[in-house]
Amino acid sequence: MSEDPRRVGVIIVAAGSGVRLGRGMPKALVRCAGRTLLELSLDGVRASAVAGHIRVVVPPGDTELRAIIDAYPSGVTIAAVDGGSSRPESVRAGLAALPADVDIVLVHDAARALTPPHVFHSVVAAVRGGAAAVVPGIAVSDTIKVVDGNTVTATPDRATLRAVQTPQGFDAATLHAAHAAVRDHGSVTDDAMLVESLGTPVTLAPGDPLAFKVTTPLDLMLAEAIVLQARAQAQEDQ
Repeated sequence: MSEDPRRVGVIIVAAGSGVRLGRGMPKALVRCAGRTLLELSLDGVRASAVAGHIRVVVPPGDTELRAIIDAYPSGVTIAAVDGGSSRPESVRAGLAALPADVDIVLVHDAARALTPPHVFHSVVAAVRGGAAAVVPGIAVSDTIKVVDGNTVTATPDRATLRAVQTPQGFDAATLHAAHAAVRDHGSVTDDAMLVESLGTPVTLAPGDPLAFKVTTPLDLMLAEAIVLQARAQAQEDQ
């Protein structure tokens, strides 16, 4: 598979409403230490230098996120795409907007705005190495319980569990096939689930704690502290 970044496309899903964050605006517009989560997410993609094409899926009718995208100095081809009523529909819209010669597709959440470049690199390397689908993940530190209502029914061995992050990487043909085959989205929460439903193996790549998802006000406080600390360190290093 070609190592040309122009054959790699990134779909950034930025169509979420951000209800749990409680800011009354799309989550990708929320500011973290002065920059929107979308800008921070784009910074991560740009720093990784793995892709030649970025498609950002935004809420239909949005103008603010589109203005950010239009002004962003990415150095690659970047465009906004109207999302759908569900995550799979939004990803499908982004997929359709990528050039036909893209052979690796990364699907990334704008809310995982601090994902380090090495996570992008490891995912792309795994796909180039022959994996049809790759998810970055980290070990689970909490004990996880399976419940039925308020009753615990099982306790999985956490050594077998991973908290999965983004970007998730795919051979483009595999991802197209998964979206074409699975129309009943049900409880689908990521693209790896679509690929799994076809019986295609999904490979695990190293994730990073910094790739956490900004979902709650506490998450945003943590993200802001990390960004501010990184800025202060960069100034000291100059």
